[in-house]
Amino acid sequence: MPIPETAAPVTIINYTPAHAARFRELNQAWIEHYFEMEELDFKSLGDPDGYIIAKGGHIFMAEYQGEIVGTCALIRVDDHTYELAKMAVDDQAQGLKIGKRLGEAAIQKARELGASTLMLLSNRKLETALHLYHKLGFVEVPDELKEYKRADIKMELAL
Repeated sequence: MPIPETAAPVTIINYTPAHAARFRELNQAWIEHYFEMEELDFKSLGDPDGYIIAKGGHIFMAEYQGEIVGTCALIRVDDHTYELAKMAVDDQAQGLKIGKRLGEAAIQKARELGASTLMLLSNRKLETALHLYHKLGFVEVPDELKEYKRADIKMELAL
C-alpha cells in the first residue's frame, strides 16, 4: 500500500560508503523486476565508490522515516556532460514524489558542477519513469544506445 505523501518528510542526502549495499539493493530490485542485470550494472552497483564517486560522480539517497528508500546517481561522462543513472525508489515508498526530488537534486548538482548537458538512457516500457523525465525537462535525442541491452531511448536536458 502506498505511503500517503503527507505522512513524513523525505530528505535527500549525499551517499556515503555505508550506503553501498542499499544502493545496490534498490537498483538490483527494479532491474531484475523489468530486465536482467548487465555487465555495467554489476560494475557500477558492485563498486559505486570506485565506478561513480572516484570518477567525479555523485550519488543521492532518499531517506524517509529513518530508512533509505530511494537513490539516484550522477555519472561523469566528460567535463560538460553527466549521466542521470541508477534512479530507484522502494516499492513501499511509491507516491511520495521521491523520484522527482532525486531528479531535481541531481539536476541542481550537475549545474553546480558546471555541466552543460545531463543525459540518461532508459526503456520505453518504463512509462512512469519517462513521464517523470519529461516533467523534469528531458527530451528524446537520437543515439545508437550501445551501453545497455535494455536501453531503447536516450534523453537529454540542456542545463
